[in-house]
Amino acid sequence: MSLGCLLQALFPVNAQTPESFETRYDAHALFSPLFYSNGNTITRAGNGEPTVAYWQNKADYNINVSLNEHSHEIAGKVIITYKNNSPHALPFLWLQLDQNLFNKDSRGQARMPLDIRSRYGDSKSNFNGGYTISSVKINNKESEYLVTDTRMQLRLANALKPGGDVVIIQVDYVFTLPEYGADRCGILATAKGDIFTVAQWYPRMCVFDDIEGWNTLPYLGPSEFYLEYGDYNVTITAPASHIVVASGELQNPENVLTSIQQGRLQQAKKSDKTVMLRTEKEIDDPASRPPGSTLSWRYIISNARDISWASSKAFIWDAAKINLPSGKTALAMSVYPPESKGDKAWGRATEYTKASIENYSKRWFEYPYPVATNVASNVGGMEYPGIVFCGAKAQQAALFGVTDHEFGHTWFPMIVGSNERKYGWMDEGFNTFINSLADDDFNKGEYKSNPPSMEVMAGYIFGEKSEAIMNTPDALREANIGTALYLKPGYGLELLRNEIVGPVRFDYAFKTYIKRWAYKHPTPWDFFKTMDDVTGEDLSWFWKEWFLENYKLDQAILSVNYERDNASNGAVVTIGNADQMAMPVKLAYETVSGVKGLIKLPVEIWNNTSVWKVKLPTKEKLASVVIDPEKVFPDMNFDNNKWSGN
Repeated sequence: MSLGCLLQALFPVNAQTPESFETRYDAHALFSPLFYSNGNTITRAGNGEPTVAYWQNKADYNINVSLNEHSHEIAGKVIITYKNNSPHALPFLWLQLDQNLFNKDSRGQARMPLDIRSRYGDSKSNFNGGYTISSVKINNKESEYLVTDTRMQLRLANALKPGGDVVIIQVDYVFTLPEYGADRCGILATAKGDIFTVAQWYPRMCVFDDIEGWNTLPYLGPSEFYLEYGDYNVTITAPASHIVVASGELQNPENVLTSIQQGRLQQAKKSDKTVMLRTEKEIDDPASRPPGSTLSWRYIISNARDISWASSKAFIWDAAKINLPSGKTALAMSVYPPESKGDKAWGRATEYTKASIENYSKRWFEYPYPVATNVASNVGGMEYPGIVFCGAKAQQAALFGVTDHEFGHTWFPMIVGSNERKYGWMDEGFNTFINSLADDDFNKGEYKSNPPSMEVMAGYIFGEKSEAIMNTPDALREANIGTALYLKPGYGLELLRNEIVGPVRFDYAFKTYIKRWAYKHPTPWDFFKTMDDVTGEDLSWFWKEWFLENYKLDQAILSVNYERDNASNGAVVTIGNADQMAMPVKLAYETVSGVKGLIKLPVEIWNNTSVWKVKLPTKEKLASVVIDPEKVFPDMNFDNNKWSGN
């Protein structure tokens, strides 16, 4: 650059002058080039994808348990085949014992507020749960173990070698299922019998990864789960009067279903309409169940990160075929008590399940499991691979919404296996975003709703008591969890898609992220880098202001003047960025004769200034000028977005 050009750059003739405009905006803080502190690692590329050196350990489970419907005890054993694919020797292993949250002496119970009924527990409850472990074996030899709250450490006589060494762990255990298990599992009493929804029900391997080594954060309730992938072979023994549904596909229908029910099941696999597998009238009919006092149901699911199940003699059971983009099919099923029946309630649950799975498979990535089962329960809404628990009292739009949300979790975090314990927004926020599109897609918009404008929502999302998204769920105030983990990240992705990069580029990038990290463990930085890479944009300013920080937006019209005091020469609008968040600008105007126009300005106008001048192509006086007329950006003060010529 010549000296003359340098002087012009240092002292531009048309430099913006803030005059008396007061602002908290610092462009350098937002547009710093140091957002990404590193590039490639041996396992993760600078563009956000896993490298050929990426590794991940594997945990396969063989589980055999029984349910006592009177004592509510679940007893049995789990055999874990754990494979060390890492380049590190492992002298010890860590397992998660999530049911220990319900022990009265757990850390999670200790942090329950006094006199407040929390989603995650009740400080006044007399329930004292958790695992009772009777035996732990390593490679078929009794082993010592150390339980610390919701974790268990196994110290190996010989370290597990890197590069594929395998160890077999067997744990014999029993626990009592809580009536209300942190809104993730529980027992619903109905007129025809209890509904048992069973989750976090077996010792599970902690994740050993390339980011932190062993991930051993305790389970406190708000933060969910981080799990390894593997294959599951599960046998559940329950009273013969019960129907048992679980993640995956039933392997022995001939042993647990009548011949009539087996025929109905085959019919449902070919039907786009819901087929009744067990009707309300059959609940009290002994002939609707095979003989015996107990039956053992066997389920398998492959390449999954968890498995859950439900059991009850009160279930009405129906199903229908799911059509997938590849031409394959799966099965949608619902189980619910008579209290939940009806076309306004759970009579349409299978229809909702089928529609949700088909929609997300078409939009993002094909559903990977053979079955999708919706269970009516006292759990408001909770997701597991191939099975979800939803509120038994939900109806119409509420039932569609919770069904669609919980099955949306198939993609985040069941397929894309993020660390929910630390980054809850990577499953809840992403899922909230894809749900926003599904509302439009289902049945020609049957349950489509128009959300409130950001004039209403901005103060809620970014209010004085709000917190940044990039916090662990355990560290957030409980009142902020819905905002910080669901609403704010979900709406942020809507803004990114609709207002910043556009649906075509966004959707391709988002699908690429899913494809890159399917059945793997991405970090937030892998997501950020992938979106940058595929959209062709440096979005670090957006990731910083929306996800890492809790910046606020306040765009304002500072002045409107006519060129040389003559309206026929056009108008100059001076706008300002009064707070630390920056966004693109939509500037709408209308002249006195009714001529309307809209100017869109990119976020880059705020690269190095808080004040910007815009020339309008008008030839007469203006009636009004408005920033963000549709109120889609989270402006904290829409009053200063308007100018009137009156």
